[in-house]
Amino acid sequence: MSVLDALLPAQAMFHPVVDLDTGTVVAVETHSGPPVDGDVRVRVDPAAEDVRRALAAAEATAAAKTPLPLQITLRAETAAQGQDVLTRLHHGLVGVGRRPGEVIVCVTGGFPPALRPAVRAALHGLRGAGYLVGFAGLGAAHAPLDLLIEGTPYLVKLDPELARRAATDPRCSALVEALVGLTRRIGTHVLAPGLATEEQVLHLRGLGVRLVQGRALAPPEWRPGMRVTVPVVAEADAPQARREDNLGPRVTEFTLPAVTLPLQATADDVLTVFNTETGTSSVVLVDDHQRPRYSVDRTRFLLRLSGAYGHALHAHKPAARLADPPRLVPKTVPAIAALRAAGREHERVYDDLVVTDEIGRCIGVVRVGDLIRSLAR
Repeated sequence: MSVLDALLPAQAMFHPVVDLDTGTVVAVETHSGPPVDGDVRVRVDPAAEDVRRALAAAEATAAAKTPLPLQITLRAETAAQGQDVLTRLHHGLVGVGRRPGEVIVCVTGGFPPALRPAVRAALHGLRGAGYLVGFAGLGAAHAPLDLLIEGTPYLVKLDPELARRAATDPRCSALVEALVGLTRRIGTHVLAPGLATEEQVLHLRGLGVRLVQGRALAPPEWRPGMRVTVPVVAEADAPQARREDNLGPRVTEFTLPAVTLPLQATADDVLTVFNTETGTSSVVLVDDHQRPRYSVDRTRFLLRLSGAYGHALHAHKPAARLADPPRLVPKTVPAIAALRAAGREHERVYDDLVVTDEIGRCIGVVRVGDLIRSLAR
């Protein structure tokens, strides 16, 4: 047993969310086991057990000391119980050091029509607090598709069995392709979980899925900081995105979860992030309202610290001294407009763009290289 395993809560399991375009881990989904004390109260209160598991997952992720955004799951019926449950979840997440903007809450499971108003209110409440909202079980859960529009999700997560069968069943493949087209038009991501083989990964990528999970990419014993395996597709077989409108895709189609730190973070805090997650290209410094104030570019930051006396001069000083103003783009703009905005600053043309919601909060970053590759097709 490693030192890290000894420190982690028992039965915690980590599943990386892998971006196929860059081959990097962009978030971590964590699952916890049953209560170790055998407390029967949570067994008779499914909502309490739901929240307990979500908070235990957050604690396990904190113990793993990963700066990556966290993905947790909450049943729709739990979310529908209202503000008391969501407040308990929020306070618990804040208690382990998680800001809402770096947590993806995936609402899962079917629910009867009578619960729809409560589920809708819960989704709006989570988004209002700054959480990234996801829907899980798409294609199998008994939930109305038009809730995708009302809930404005950051991502939708396919049913794992549907995702796996898409590689061998043309009908399942057609359904996944239709769902990918739908989500692209409403400006969100599709996440395909549970992929077990390279064939499944490549097939889903061919259908336009960018975010994936499963043992084809990481073994069950995977921990934050470990490598993932990403199948390589030949350039000639790379998926060609379909563009059905004159403006092209919106910037949200390319938005990845941001790694954020508080405005008071030191250069040493940022260095720890870059050393821990080698695929992280930038860190966004946010204020108490999750509004981006500075952006720290990985390359320039590491060059400054690697110079003569660089670490001694900067390590314990505010990271903002080595940062730049964030290049902000609203989530509603077309990707081509975001690319043009990136090109206006010649010295920072490849810096990540910081995507903001309707009230200026950070909801993710866009890598300029992703825009160039997509729009050049």
